[in-house]
Amino acid sequence: MTESEIVGAIKDIEREQDRRKREWKIDYYNTGEIKHEKQLLFHKCKAKNRWVFGGNRSGKTECGAVEAVWLARGIHPYKDNKPTDGWVVSLSQQVQRDVAQSKILSYLKREWIDDIVMITGKKGGASSGVIDTIYVKNVFGSLSKIGFKSCDQGREKFQGASLDYVWFDEEPPEDIYIECKMRVLDRCGMIFGTMTPLKGLTWVYNTIYLNERRDSDIWYEQMEWADNPYLNKEEIEKFSATLSEDELQSRKYGHFASASGLVYSEFDENYNVIDPFDVPIEWYDKISIDPGLHNPLSCHWYACDYDGNVYVIAEHYESGKTVDYHAARIKEISERLGWPKRHGRIEAIIDSAANQKTLASEKSVTELFYDNDILVSPQVNKDMFSGINKVKSYLKNTLGRRRLFIFKSCVNMIREIKGYFWGNQDAPIKKDDHAMDELRYYIMSRLENKEKSKEAQSIIRNNKNKLIRQHRHGSSGYRLN
Repeated sequence: MTESEIVGAIKDIEREQDRRKREWKIDYYNTGEIKHEKQLLFHKCKAKNRWVFGGNRSGKTECGAVEAVWLARGIHPYKDNKPTDGWVVSLSQQVQRDVAQSKILSYLKREWIDDIVMITGKKGGASSGVIDTIYVKNVFGSLSKIGFKSCDQGREKFQGASLDYVWFDEEPPEDIYIECKMRVLDRCGMIFGTMTPLKGLTWVYNTIYLNERRDSDIWYEQMEWADNPYLNKEEIEKFSATLSEDELQSRKYGHFASASGLVYSEFDENYNVIDPFDVPIEWYDKISIDPGLHNPLSCHWYACDYDGNVYVIAEHYESGKTVDYHAARIKEISERLGWPKRHGRIEAIIDSAANQKTLASEKSVTELFYDNDILVSPQVNKDMFSGINKVKSYLKNTLGRRRLFIFKSCVNMIREIKGYFWGNQDAPIKKDDHAMDELRYYIMSRLENKEKSKEAQSIIRNNKNKLIRQHRHGSSGYRLN
């Protein structure tokens, strides 16, 4: 072949590669050396109610569209496949056409489409019109349906159907969300949503993000621009410079924003929440309790390593129970952890209000715990602002260092810290703050105990310090005990 023929052949190959990437886009989704890991986490998750809170261009809509196409075609790599009926719900028909519908069509191979029913426009040019339903050839030999709905149609238009899934592209009104949950109920179907939280602390914040009802079917993740490996980093920096702090939180990081503001804005689940691990007993520090009878009693177990990092490793959080019940649970968890005792009793710190006697009992909460072999000390520092500032410094200090880490299993503390907001009186809103109070008591207790004493250190660390001292003084013949 001549040189020009070789160049022509290479160009033909490149054009064919470009065509395949354009028309067979789904074959190239997250398959190269560079992958969008958070998209894969979303697809792999087995929860029936999954959400992605992501900034603009973070990749959230892409994973929603691919999820719908995989389910319709019956080729989902992480789910049980079958013919499906699903809805794609957008805010309006125009947004449907420009965003969700466009993404679905870009991932559907032409030969997979059996028919398209249009609302407006012609199916020969479906991308420029508004689609009602796409009939997709399923690998099982039948047809799946991808239906399109818009929130501006009103809740009544969402009644009657029985579905396998609903994908919300951006945040729907709560009544439409509830109606769509009913649509997937009889088929044990799934809900998934992809959205940028631009509307503030709406029902999604409470129901999904905080998961106030503690629904085990709910799962979410947050995507930011840094999670999308396909974005140009220089463009990210330029665009970031044009946004306000509030806009950055929602459009870049996918965070919810509030006019009143989070108390612990330093908290970041990606860093301050960690997977549980086997904590050395030498790190065990204190148990902290915020008592409650009708309100929840919050109790957490705290550990501290030799660098001053604090770990919240276990929790008991329950309302409407007696002190006897709470004491039994605290002893049960302590036994499981191998928590140390003093003279046969478990020790803890507790809100000083526990010293007060109530009409319901002749004894104070402190005395009732003592009767159950738990010695609680009410000598805690309750200074609100000093305590909050100290917790803030542990979550993230001015140098960017984080020293407070919460095990994922401590779901109630995590939920509270995400919903702990300033009120109008320069004080936090007095709601769902039980874990926040006893977290503050514990952190303030460390003012007088900044580091572990030498006696609390392990044998290995003591010997290490001894070797260092001997080495500095030039002594020899030392040995490990």
